Parts: sequence; C-alpha cells; structure tokens
Amino acid sequence: MSHVGKPLISRPSADLLVAPGLRQRLRRFHEWIGSEQSMNRRLSTILFLAFVVAAISSYLVYRVAGRQMHPKQTPTTAIIVAAQDLQIGTLIKDADLTTAQWVGVPPKGAILSKDAAIGRGVVSNLYQGEPIFESRLAAPGSGGGLAATIRPGMRACAVRVDDVVGVAGFVTPGMRVDVLVSGTGPGAAPADGPKAKTLLQNIEVLSAGTNIQKDNEGKAVQVPVVNLLVTPEQAELLSLASNQTKIQLVLRNPLDTETPKTPSIAMSSVFSDGNAPAKPKNVVFKKPAPQVQAPVPPRLYLVQVFNGAKHTEEKFAESQHQ
Repeated sequence: MSHVGKPLISRPSADLLVAPGLRQRLRRFHEWIGSEQSMNRRLSTILFLAFVVAAISSYLVYRVAGRQMHPKQTPTTAIIVAAQDLQIGTLIKDADLTTAQWVGVPPKGAILSKDAAIGRGVVSNLYQGEPIFESRLAAPGSGGGLAATIRPGMRACAVRVDDVVGVAGFVTPGMRVDVLVSGTGPGAAPADGPKAKTLLQNIEVLSAGTNIQKDNEGKAVQVPVVNLLVTPEQAELLSLASNQTKIQLVLRNPLDTETPKTPSIAMSSVFSDGNAPAKPKNVVFKKPAPQVQAPVPPRLYLVQVFNGAKHTEEKFAESQHQ
C-alpha cells in the first residue's frame, strides 16, 4: 500500500495537537474578559453611588440657598414712631410723628394711629425713629409741660438747692435721689449739737429749675430749684423740713431700689473717735420738805381789879378775849 501523496498525520490528529494550546489561550482570554467585566461592574457601581450622593447634596444645597435667597414673608404692621427727638413736656403735633413697618406682632402698648398721640404731652424723652408707647405719653386732655409728667396720686414738690445741695448741678430729670436734713430738733440736748437724718429715699427728680431739658452739650444745668415727685405725705415732710432745717440731695443708682433704715447721727458722734457719746446724766432736783412753823402762843392780857383794899388780877388769852 503506497503512502505517496498522503500526509503522515491525518487532520483530526493535527487538530488534536493544536487544540490544547488554543484552549489554554482561549481560557486565559475568557478569564481576562471576565475580570475586565467584573472591574467594570465595580466601577459602574461606584460611579452610580457617587452620582446619587452628588445629586442629594446638590438638592440640599439648593434648598438651603433658596430659603436664604427667598425668605418666607412675615406679615408687618404699621406703627407710629417719632419723626424727631421729643423732650419731656412737649405737646405732640402731626409733624412730630411718622409711620414705620414693624415685622411680626407689634409690641404691647404701641400706638398704631396718629390721632391717638396728637395733642398729648411727652412724659419721657423720645428719640427719632423710636416707637411711641402709651406709657411714654400723658393721659389725653392733661396737656403738656411739667404737670403732664406727674402721675396720678403724686405731687411735684420744689426744693431750693445750690451747687452743694444739688450735687454740683448733676441732678437731672429722671434721676433718683435721697433727701437728707440737718439741724437741731426741738428738745435736743445742746451738747449733742445738730443732727443729720435721711428723710426720704429713692425719690424721682422731675425737673431742675424752670428748664426741664438738658443743655445742647447734654450736661446738667445748674439751677436753684429741683422738683421732686413725691406723695402728699412726703410733700408735707419736705415743706416742713425746708423751712426748719437744711436739705441735702444725695444721688443714687437708679437700679438700687432698696430703702434701708438708717439712724440719725449727731455732731457729737462725729467727734467721738468711734466711741459712743456719753449720755447726759439726768439730774433730779428734790423738792425741799415744807418747814413746819411752831404755833405762835396766844397773846395774854392782864386785868387788875382794885376793890378798895382788895386787889385781884385776871389773865385772858387773845382767843378767849375775842
């Protein structure tokens, strides 16, 4: 049998020799393709999650920025404010008022119409742009000036002062003072000298002199008269003290509302070197016992009777004679 012209190995046998190498390569190729697909899936998942986080963050930023750029509209109310500075006692006119928008609910006591304020007196200084409240104005019909600043049940009592009594002119409207009196009281011992006593405490100053305003520099005006806001009973005390003793005003912190009880101090205590002054001894004068006078013996009268040779004598006392 001749083998000329025929291959030594048949095609199926050649395919069997080549197939193992191809299969290994194909296996590696498929493994590489699988790993690439797995990496692509992981990358796709990461990118998708990043996109979701970025979208949520963008939405939140948009919401926050939108609220700041377009805040929610709050209702406003028109209230009455001062168009210029208004001093105590000023009678309000239409030109002194203007309107302003108040965001939200207006404060309690705020005046909402000009008619409610025109013609009323100012009882506390008002500044430009400040809302006007009922408590800062006098009652309707009471007018302006100092009388409008006097609250019901109170009185304005004038006290004569000088540079020393008026605390060097620094007593201005709205301040709080204590009133001290010094002098010699009735029935005081001459050895004690004059006494000083705190008569009134935490008294409001209404005005200083005839001018109840401050000067252009905002300094206190030195004036000879200070008007104090007191009760009728306190006004009686001040009137009596100003005529019989010397009055001294003492400034105090307006936030200090305590009224401690202080005893009066005598001049003898000032020079006692901290020792209590010796109390004067009470001298008791004894009334002398009445002298008993001895009774005056009655006067005797001698009567002689001559009857011839007979002679007799008789004695008579004055009482018996009478």
